[in-house]
Amino acid sequence: MKVMGVGGGAREHALAEAIARSSHEARIYWVSELRNPGIYRLVKNSGGEYALASTKDAKKVAELAVKWNVDMVVIGPEEPNFHGVPDEVEKAGIPCIGAKRSVSIIEMSKAEMRRLQWKYNIPGKLLFKTYRSYVEALDDLKRFSETLTWLQNVALKPARQAGGKGVKVVEDLQAYLHAEKQEFKERHIKWLEEYMAKYGDVGERILVEEKVWGPEYTLQCFVDGHTVIGMPLVQDNKHAYEFDIGPETGGMGSYTGRGRLLPFITEEEYERSLDIVKAMVYAVQKVAGEKYRGFIAGQMMLTEVEGPTLIEMYSRLGDPEGVNVLALLKSDIIDIFEAIIDERLAKLKIEFSDEASVVKAIAPKGYPDFRHLAKGHPVHVDGKLIEKVGCKLFWGSVNLKEDGSMVTGGSRMVEILALGDSPPQASRKVNECLSLNPVRLLDGWGVFYRLDIGSSEMISRRTRIAEKVRRLYKYREERGILGKRIDWLPKVGKINPVDLLLKELGGVE
Repeated sequence: MKVMGVGGGAREHALAEAIARSSHEARIYWVSELRNPGIYRLVKNSGGEYALASTKDAKKVAELAVKWNVDMVVIGPEEPNFHGVPDEVEKAGIPCIGAKRSVSIIEMSKAEMRRLQWKYNIPGKLLFKTYRSYVEALDDLKRFSETLTWLQNVALKPARQAGGKGVKVVEDLQAYLHAEKQEFKERHIKWLEEYMAKYGDVGERILVEEKVWGPEYTLQCFVDGHTVIGMPLVQDNKHAYEFDIGPETGGMGSYTGRGRLLPFITEEEYERSLDIVKAMVYAVQKVAGEKYRGFIAGQMMLTEVEGPTLIEMYSRLGDPEGVNVLALLKSDIIDIFEAIIDERLAKLKIEFSDEASVVKAIAPKGYPDFRHLAKGHPVHVDGKLIEKVGCKLFWGSVNLKEDGSMVTGGSRMVEILALGDSPPQASRKVNECLSLNPVRLLDGWGVFYRLDIGSSEMISRRTRIAEKVRRLYKYREERGILGKRIDWLPKVGKINPVDLLLKELGGVE
């Protein structure tokens, strides 16, 4: 069997590794912008081929799939989905594990995702407004931010998936800081408009959502157009530095608990989250008139207003979250891919290890805000040392050059994984590995990582927050007011902002 993969990060290395351990003894073919050292080694060991090309070039990827005469193509990152790579590959007669463009809109446009959720009245909703320009958004902020509470405390986001960049949460509660907070909102909205100018595939540029609080978690799933199978929950840590401070990144590390739950999420909350993801899949399929086949994920938050709440959707596995679940996967991944292609996931028993897992990323300084400074540094990694202490190495944004040297690509360089009886135990194992300095840059440029991910202290913190949130949303649920909001307008009185939003959206089905 010949399997071709698309994408060059640590998530894709984990996918290639899962394919390599399949009983089908697949010959592996791959395409990415940079030559990932880990994937390259697996490709060569299998007798396959590796090509450097744009993973957003649908025709080029399809041409390579035809040239290599592969049996299936597997998409790693989101941008190939957005650019119609699965569509072009399947037009060439080759099955593809990846969301076609029409259904990947669920991730590409955060505005469309939120509208879809409200249209079909899917639980876990947030109030939102979208704007095509800075001027439109500024007008609303000036008119309503002093009266409508949810427009005071907001999350400001790019309206398109933008690689995890651009999200700012503003809590505007103190009257003496209101002018400064308002000024910050205006500056960031202006920045969002400018940043989004490079994306011509969506009309709306700015998304404003109500601010909510609670612990976040990711539910990743396999889907075949009919059946959605959930994987173990993963907790991602996006902030660059310890104790959740610093700029947001694509993810500095993640962990799973024992079994399919996290220490701070209940079985009931897992099932509610899975129901939300399933409903979103069925809704986007209905609107697009296209079956969804591949991976899907819900980035969730446990909130006092809605309980399990949808923050974003992914049309692929997360990174680093995908590394966690693929390391725990006991079932043969090619068997799963074939079941997705044949639309028979419901008949397949998919098993995961009961161990806990922790992943920690190592990034060059400059990432995430000044990636040009993080590029081009010579890399040295002692893979044998990493294995010696019981960890696994997954290569990320590193380019293996023709002469055998390796340089940074500007993002997270590598991800190191450990398994254990608990997240803290696995976390300590990764930290032991990191203390031996197995990853460094030969020109002396600095690297950074987080030691606290999966630690007892961070899990206890998440658990305390979850318990508080759970008491609040359960209280609301018992009184029949879960998901309800009330606001107050001067000279008008009590209003329901949900009704205003529904009126703006033209009602729901």
